Amino acid sequence: MEKLNEAQIEAKVNSLPEWSTTGETIQRTYGFAGFVEAMRFVNQVAEAAEAANHHPDLLIRYNKVTITLSTHDVGGLTDKDFALAAKCDGMFTPAAPPPATSPAKKKKA
Repeated sequence: MEKLNEAQIEAKVNSLPEWSTTGETIQRTYGFAGFVEAMRFVNQVAEAAEAANHHPDLLIRYNKVTITLSTHDVGGLTDKDFALAAKCDGMFTPAAPPPATSPAKKKKA
């Protein structure tokens, strides 16, 4: 697997709008309704990462999951990183907004 150059990285990260580059890595934070939903997502990511034999750094903070990707073998970013990033995006279901509340109806006396 070949390390990508800066132009290749820029083109690929532009195709993943929520991801950003941080040194020799790409990173994204996902938000969920709660901890259980975040952990379900982490388990899906773990399965995909294991299948690809490409393991991200994961940071879990209650309802937020930050994924950091880099190909350690080459000391930078490769196509594997962007493929797994796209797969993670495909597994993500944004948290539903809270239901709209209607004003309480007055009871007739």
